Order: sequence, then structure tokens, then C-alpha cells
Amino acid sequence: MQALQIHPRAPWTLVGEVLGINPVTAARRWQRLRDAGLAWVTSYPRLTDTRLVVSGVVEVDTEPGAAQHVADAVAREPAVVNIKITARGRDLVLSVQARGLDQLEDLTARLFRGAAGVRATRTHVFTGVPTEGSRWRLRSLDDEQCARLEAAAPPVAVTGGAADEGDALDARLVELLSVDGRMSVRALAAAAGAAQTTVRRRLQALVPDRVSLRCDVARPLSGWPLSAVYFASVPSRHLNVVSRALVGVREVRSCAITAGPHNLVVDVWLRALTDVHAFESHLTRQLPRLAIDDRSVVLRTVKHMGHLLDRGGCCVGIVPVGGTPEPVR
Repeated sequence: MQALQIHPRAPWTLVGEVLGINPVTAARRWQRLRDAGLAWVTSYPRLTDTRLVVSGVVEVDTEPGAAQHVADAVAREPAVVNIKITARGRDLVLSVQARGLDQLEDLTARLFRGAAGVRATRTHVFTGVPTEGSRWRLRSLDDEQCARLEAAAPPVAVTGGAADEGDALDARLVELLSVDGRMSVRALAAAAGAAQTTVRRRLQALVPDRVSLRCDVARPLSGWPLSAVYFASVPSRHLNVVSRALVGVREVRSCAITAGPHNLVVDVWLRALTDVHAFESHLTRQLPRLAIDDRSVVLRTVKHMGHLLDRGGCCVGIVPVGGTPEPVR
């Protein structure tokens, strides 16, 4: 799985060579994992480029016992990409994406205006994303294996110039790849109603400059079964240095700079419940300018980058990125 974390659309011949197994065997094992909902490859707009997508975290306070109902009600909204039921301080933590601040405001108003079971919401707009889940690794491969895969993966261009919004075909390709990031060019062309040469050319322009691909694994299979969200503050003059340091911390899945009472929201994966405070203590010793203002243990992840999860963390459904939302009930 780490091979696909590094190069999500790597040919099975390359994966087989790097792992020292038959390519057919590699493909079959992947298909079994995917069919069981234990691993998947998905796509989404490149979060580190705010010209392409505006992201945010929404804290939701619910009436007692209503958290699951509210989570289920908003889960079919494509713009709500992550939903976590949490303990302490807030009942839900949602990750949302929109094309701009006005669309983000429209989204939160539409989702929560008069919503049954919702008492209050607080939205934190991301002004930067130093790291996110596509960069997290299982670390089961050696340096040479990683280097071979990294050399074959498409390089990310340096951000610059005006962001290309794309057209209907690009949007359709992103939607299809959010369902199966390893869908073949032939299958993509058939589903999008376009020529294979056109689809291949568009993919080269989309990935990875405008669209991120990533391989996710069901958390119980990863060896990191616990998740927590930390809300932290750093003096503005030290924010860039501290956020860059967080990128290198193994437990950190994502780190976002936000405009709000906490200027950092850090999502981590941990080994055990006792690590919640032990990790916090270690982090603040290593980064003395970082102050953890609050933290929440994730009781259950309902949705993970568009993928609906069961209580065991396995994928049981997909809400495509850019798809048409279902009515909120």
C-alpha cells in the first residue's frame, strides 16, 4: 500500500518490480483490499493551492445524542469531505471544500440553517495547508524502493500564474477519479464520453498540478487505530517555522493554518489512547512556541475524503467529489 501512497497510479509492472512480486499478484491483492473496503485511491483538488479550492474545518455542537443523526444528514454533501464524531469541546468536526469564500458561506448556511439537532457551529477557514493526508506514509518500504517509485511519479509543478478552472470534462474526470483513482484511461474515457487521447492529455495536466491523488487505508489496518484533533496557537512570527516542523512529525496526518482563535488545526493518528497527552507533551517540548489550546479524541470517522466508513473503518460507500448533493434531511 505504501507503493500506491507514493505513486497512486503506478503501473502494476512497476509495483511488482519494486516489491519483488508478480505484477498480476500485486493487482489481485490490491483488488481484494479494495473490494473489502480496506484500501482505496481517491482524488480531490490540490489543497495546498488556495486558488483552486478554499477549505475549512467546521466544529458542530449538537443536542445530546444527535451527533450521529447530524453526521448522517450531511454525509451525502460532496463538499463535506470528512466527518468525525468527537469527544470534548465539540460533537462533530467536519472538513469542507468550496471554490471560494462566498461558496463556503453558502455551503455552511445551507447545511445548518434550521438543521435538526444542531445547536451551534464554528467555521475555521484555512489560509494554508503545510501538509495533508496524501503525504502521510506507512513507511514499510526501504529508501531505495521509495526512490524508485518517487522517480516514476509525476512531479508537482511550482505554483505560479493564474489557476486554470478547467471545464466540464476536467470536472467529470475529477469526479470519476474520486471514486477510483486508479481507473484506467479507457474506463475514464468511456465514462466521460471523450476520446482516450483527450483523457490522457487532460490527466497529465490535472495530476498532480491541480488534483491530488492519494491511497488511503482503513485505520485499523494501518497500525494507527486512534485519531485526535488538536487546536493550537503559535505567535504569528513563528507560524511558518512551527508549521514546517509539524510536517516532519510522523503522527501528523494533516496540518492547516487557519484564520480564527486557533491558528493551527492538527489532525494526528496515534497508537493508543494513552498517547493523546503523551504526544501532546512531546510535541510542546520539541516546539515550545506551540500552545495546544484544546484537543478532541475522534470517537468515530463517518466520512474520510468522500468515502463513507462503517464502524470498523472500512469503506462502504463513496460520495464523488463535485457530485450533486442529496437533500439534507
